[in-house]
Amino acid sequence: MSTRTFRITVRGVFDGLGTDQRAELLSRAAEHDILHAAFTPEGSLSYDLAARPAFTFRFLDSGEEEADILEATERAEDAAKAWLAERGYGHKNLRSNAEDLSQAPLGKRQRRAAAQKNA
Repeated sequence: MSTRTFRITVRGVFDGLGTDQRAELLSRAAEHDILHAAFTPEGSLSYDLAARPAFTFRFLDSGEEEADILEATERAEDAAKAWLAERGYGHKNLRSNAEDLSQAPLGKRQRRAAAQKNA
């Protein structure tokens, strides 16, 4: 059986941040800029607090069966909640989206490469 790769996105909104917490997030905003966002096993956080209080975590996980995506999503949500809780950041409206890359449609380059491989 082959390993499936899952990309999980956990989104939410910071809630009830104190002045110090907001200042800390703003001081570290460059580290969490969308331009540095990546799907990683430990999770990658991005936000633009100056524009709006929303945040996004991106996680990379894997499994062997299609159903493993549910457990991967749960692990990602738990990791995001733990990161926020460790820092005392309140949040609300947490929601997740997961994608099994083995089920994702091929892009133009991938289709071309597959066609050349099979020719």
